Amino acid sequence: MQSDSRNSAVSNLNLKIISYVAFTFLGYFTIGLTLAVLPEYLHGNLAFSTMIAGAVISIQYIATFLFRGFGGKIVDKRGPKPAVMMSMAGFVISGILLLFVAFLKDYRLLSLCLLIIMRLVTGFSEGLVGASPINWAIFKVGSQHTAKAISYNGIGNYGALAAGAPLGVIINNTFGLGYIGAIIILIGLGGLLYAKSKSNIIGTSKESPQSFLNVLKKVTPYGLCLAAGGIGFGAISTFITLYYNSQHWTGAVLCLSLFSIMFVLGRLIFANAINQYGGMKTAIACLSLEVVGLVIIAMAINPTFTLIGAGIAGLGFSLVFPALGVEAVRLIPASSQGSALGNYGLFIDLSLGITGPLLGAISTGFGMNYIFPFSLCVVLSGLILATSIQYRRQKSGLQMTE
Repeated sequence: MQSDSRNSAVSNLNLKIISYVAFTFLGYFTIGLTLAVLPEYLHGNLAFSTMIAGAVISIQYIATFLFRGFGGKIVDKRGPKPAVMMSMAGFVISGILLLFVAFLKDYRLLSLCLLIIMRLVTGFSEGLVGASPINWAIFKVGSQHTAKAISYNGIGNYGALAAGAPLGVIINNTFGLGYIGAIIILIGLGGLLYAKSKSNIIGTSKESPQSFLNVLKKVTPYGLCLAAGGIGFGAISTFITLYYNSQHWTGAVLCLSLFSIMFVLGRLIFANAINQYGGMKTAIACLSLEVVGLVIIAMAINPTFTLIGAGIAGLGFSLVFPALGVEAVRLIPASSQGSALGNYGLFIDLSLGITGPLLGAISTGFGMNYIFPFSLCVVLSGLILATSIQYRRQKSGLQMTE
């Protein structure tokens, strides 16, 4: 009977968190719909160079980076609901702009300008939805469940991108770009109505909010560890298909699938590890596991070993974001928690944003075989930094007890 009651409480807790991080899923699903479609549309349909296509795509990440902090400030001052509603409204506008692009495809320059504006609006929306649902969930269920809220939010994030990207290609090939725009509008409106139906929650802390730079300074060591781990994640998710092609192997899709499955399973199965062992110990263990996976990929002589390495790396990276995030947020007063998560999220944006051009340059200059050894070195540097942080904290704790 007691066991049933405990299971029921856990189930209710999970459902409460999911009801808020659902906004993350909706937002990133709309982003995923255009992820694999727009580069080809710019280069193939509108006949712009790959450099221009890449620049238009990258504009979104710049806008996301700039508006992460803004979203955190809104959460701290007015609560997460206004930030989420602004985000969903932004996705509606981006869908409308994409509809115009589809109807004006014969006007190349006008379409290009509309796509630039659309990417900026999408980046604005992503910046606001990045951490706001996590904060909403934490305000609802309590800060003791921060790790679980961050973990579930990440599942919603990556799961939405993984589902949206192939679906967007299918819709575009079957019906056309305009239908993607219409679906984005409907999702944005649905998210807007859903957010309106939920009660806003504002933090009760009486402390004065800290400045953006002060918060950024405190979370930076943890963010750098996250960014280093993100390079390994980005290397596999972005370049594993090209790597398989360069080795004349088949099964890249299976490798990506196992990588993603192990990432999600890691977050679901081991989410309590952060509360049980602490964020830093969990992050160190996870980064170590990611290093092992990348070593196997770098030394693999056939696709079977690469498959194993990708699965281990996916499992390793699964808890890096929430583990380090819990530790970063603890340094910041509750009055600036929104800013803390927003600033911390900047580092994964930066990491995934530079992975493509950085590893692309290494591939061009040295060859595809150097991508994973380089990624391994970067993740290893993150592991060393995380270990250093833990050592300094333990040393400081020992000195305080003497």
